[in-house]
Amino acid sequence: MFESGQRALVVAAHTDDEFGCAGTILRMREAGMDVHLAVFSSAEASVPSGFDRDVLKREVREAIAVLGIPEDRFRLFDFPVRHFPAHRQEILEQLVKLRAEVGPAIVFVPARSDIHQDHGVVAREALRAFKHTTLLGYEMPMNMGLPFEGACYVRLDERHLARKVEHARAYRSQAARPYLREEFLRSLAAVRGLQMNQPAAEAFEVIRLSIM
Repeated sequence: MFESGQRALVVAAHTDDEFGCAGTILRMREAGMDVHLAVFSSAEASVPSGFDRDVLKREVREAIAVLGIPEDRFRLFDFPVRHFPAHRQEILEQLVKLRAEVGPAIVFVPARSDIHQDHGVVAREALRAFKHTTLLGYEMPMNMGLPFEGACYVRLDERHLARKVEHARAYRSQAARPYLREEFLRSLAAVRGLQMNQPAAEAFEVIRLSIM
């Protein structure tokens, strides 16, 4: 599935959302794939008290360095957190530009069962922008208000899990978030691994599968 030189695009609503497929990003980078990440908000209005408003702009760069994503493969937009529905058309236009600039063979987006309003907008508009491309939905369990239909599994080895945990720790301002804690990340990976008879894995919703 992962081929050297192939381009992949990970689309995230907010900084830290890429944790949902961090292990798979590592797998793709190891395979020699050209991985791009586009994040639509640094979520300044959600930063906990005691931190600078722009702290996530710094932390995300530390986090993606752990995943091996070069700075020139990273795009950060400034849409207001929790207000994506009001900016749906602008977000679609940015996604269309990304399609032209990156030309990805595979795109990762939030799962369609994610009930966060920002994640939902990104997932729906990506489906419109990348209507001829393989689309996989990554899970963020804290927002799964509907059943997550995982039908694609990517095996993770211990080195991938260790770096996924390191990636999460780069988000020091988000340390209180249960979903970024090591015990949660490892537990979810173990459950998904069990479902494919492997020690650990990440699961994805198959939104569209295009085989060339």
